Amino acid sequence: MSDLPQLPLARRDRLDVSTEYRELRRRTPIARVRTRAGDEAWLVSGYEDVRRVLADRRFGRSHPDPANAPRISNSVLIGGPMGDHATERERDERMRRLLVPAFSPRRMKALGGHVQDLVDGLLDRIAGMGPPVDLHEHLSFPLPVLVICELLGVPYADRDRFRALADRMADLTDPLSAAAARTDLGVYIHGLVVAKRRRPADDVLSDLATMDADDEEIASLGAGLLFAGHETTMTRIDHGVVILLSDLGRRDALARDPESAAGVVEEVLRVAAPSDHGLIRYAREDVPLGEVTIRAGEAVVVLTEAANRDETVFSAPDDFEPGRAGAERHVAFGYGPHFCIGAHLARLELRTVFATLFRRFPTMELARPVADLQMRSGMLTGGFAELPVTW
Repeated sequence: MSDLPQLPLARRDRLDVSTEYRELRRRTPIARVRTRAGDEAWLVSGYEDVRRVLADRRFGRSHPDPANAPRISNSVLIGGPMGDHATERERDERMRRLLVPAFSPRRMKALGGHVQDLVDGLLDRIAGMGPPVDLHEHLSFPLPVLVICELLGVPYADRDRFRALADRMADLTDPLSAAAARTDLGVYIHGLVVAKRRRPADDVLSDLATMDADDEEIASLGAGLLFAGHETTMTRIDHGVVILLSDLGRRDALARDPESAAGVVEEVLRVAAPSDHGLIRYAREDVPLGEVTIRAGEAVVVLTEAANRDETVFSAPDDFEPGRAGAERHVAFGYGPHFCIGAHLARLELRTVFATLFRRFPTMELARPVADLQMRSGMLTGGFAELPVTW
């Protein structure tokens, strides 16, 4: 069918989710679409349907015929099938058992004071530089990298190396280069794991190195954590700052009441949409969903950004309302068995940033209109390539 809606649907501006998702959802809640890769798939963008698919074990990341499986993009990370179809569930459950203790609320609470020290140190440097400053380069990027490096046991001195690898991995335009970068990052993490086994430390890679898993599996996990642990938090810091500085009344309210940061963060997580790439799932068997049946092997594009703007769940869903009742029901971290294990860490970093930034810089403003900010085009996680601010 040549008349299928083509993903991604057009946005009105950089801070919005396309209103066409809502219009399409009203007409056809589970819609047949054409993906970035040119394949056909089912689009799921309603809040309840998104949660239903993410929680349903009949949908997974693997495919029985991966070479011929429909794809949603050229991404080597989440553009197509991943894992062995026969063992996917068992492997996922085992990996979560290995990793969940490393990101427990208790461990995150213990990390809280240190994250505050890191934020204060970065803001001290920014203050010493004087305006204008690229907040992306001097806060949004280095903070999540510092935190995930310390948590995993990755040398921060290597940040430029894995930043370059992460950028290549996230490239949607050159899958060969992206695949090579993923391999190189796995080799790098493997070297660290071997070293941790000889001389363990109090970090996640050392914990993994002593567990019942082969080196390749550990390296793959570590590389994924390193990538996800800084990319997603970085883009949410950027978008949150832009959202707050787009209406200086929001900035001023947060500066007056830093304790409101927790509510601000949940609304940032709900509203922020740095990318509308979506998540991919494959039906493991025929699954009735709404008024359609997803056939075994068919692809489903799960769009959490659109689900977080579902007007049947969130009133005035496009409005940014810090402290909104029920904002924490968002699905920015997924839902069900694949709920993001790093959610506690991301919330800790975001709350610390937003409780501190405008207390330190109460007159901060964007140094350039939002429409003129450079974007990270062609990248999996999207977002801003720069965030110049002044004060």
